[in-house]
Amino acid sequence: MDDILFLSRLQFAITTIYHFFFVPLTIGLGLFIAILETIAYRSGNSEDEKVSRFWGRLFLLNFAAGVVTGIVQEFQFGMNWSEYSSFVGDVFGVPLAIEALLAFFVESTFLGLWIFGRTVLPKAAHLACIWLVFAGSCLSALWILVANSFMQNPVGYVFNNGRAEMTDFLALVTNPYFLHQFPHVISASICTGAFFVLGISAWKIYQRANDSALFEKSFKLALFIGLIGAAAVAFSGHLQGQSVAKLQPMKLAAMENLKETADPAPLSILPGIEMPAMLSVMVYNKPSGEVKGMDDLQKAFENRYGPGNYVPPVWIAYFSFRAMVICSLAMMFFISYGIIWFVYLRKNMHRKILLLMVFGISLPYLANTAGWLIAETGRQPWIVYSLMPTDKAVSVGVSSGSVIFSLAAFSTIYIVLAVITFLLMRREIFRGCVDKKITKKQSAITAV
Repeated sequence: MDDILFLSRLQFAITTIYHFFFVPLTIGLGLFIAILETIAYRSGNSEDEKVSRFWGRLFLLNFAAGVVTGIVQEFQFGMNWSEYSSFVGDVFGVPLAIEALLAFFVESTFLGLWIFGRTVLPKAAHLACIWLVFAGSCLSALWILVANSFMQNPVGYVFNNGRAEMTDFLALVTNPYFLHQFPHVISASICTGAFFVLGISAWKIYQRANDSALFEKSFKLALFIGLIGAAAVAFSGHLQGQSVAKLQPMKLAAMENLKETADPAPLSILPGIEMPAMLSVMVYNKPSGEVKGMDDLQKAFENRYGPGNYVPPVWIAYFSFRAMVICSLAMMFFISYGIIWFVYLRKNMHRKILLLMVFGISLPYLANTAGWLIAETGRQPWIVYSLMPTDKAVSVGVSSGSVIFSLAAFSTIYIVLAVITFLLMRREIFRGCVDKKITKKQSAITAV
């Protein structure tokens, strides 16, 4: 059973992380394209439309890959986690059903209208379609996070015949954990879209491509969208950290490797390097306040739930949190540099910075992955916090050989899908958005 549990967790981790490569970009790039389409609608400029069409092609490739991986992920609840599905299916299944029947339906329907209706629909109606695609992708994320928040902080249920049954739908959608998690995920998605656009635009400018003048428009807009997204990430992340301190104190203690209760509590920068009282400041907005350590929390959990190890994998939570912060600070550096140097001072961009911005595409992906590792591993050993241990949720009738086979199959398919998606996006990036009328234009952001 231990082997099945490990393999099932590994498989779900791989599919979830892989799927979440595409979800934030769908949301963030969808917003970027909607703003570009609005600019093109108001200006009537054909060049604005060319730029929007280019990013739209990359958006469609990303959306298609995201749909495929999302379907596989949901099937695993029945394949590998049937005991979990049986225990909380009446609660967990409701937001998932709404996401599939309402949010994804809206998103995919209006995406189709936006793709095929450019020359058929009135311009205002066509513009409304892409905004509805963005709204649908946010709704889709909303219902997924409602379901996940129940796992983090179960509310609105009663036990009946050994199963959790929903009694208060409003409590589910106003879950305190969800109210802080949702804006943080949307903000991170905006950053993902902005850095995707910044990196590709920087590459076209770095290469002095024929269409680099058009990518200057994308570069400028992505800087300001990224600034808004980065500020929102920092603010919503602070609020979510305070929510975690209240609802899941063991997760917070693991994130800081805080073994003993402290007041005021120090913030660990790296092992052996601390900022006195800073953790208390982050939790209570003042330089004092008790933060429980893992030793005291372990004793409290044993008294409440019985013998067992209730400390999550500390090294994952600890280093993932620092990786997330480092990536966020690096993103803020790139955005600040771009706005101050190019927009305010109106100076040429250094080629080394442009090249670094290309590699900067990876920063929000690393931060997103680190954030989810904190959220999910920091909850352990619970699959539903304080209700159901993870080792009780795995399917009983599934053999380790079956899980190994499906894990190998999914991983192989995902690798192939990743390569295909990358090659198709690469082809579109080299194709660009240039036509014969603008091949001689030069970019105002001259690389020096």
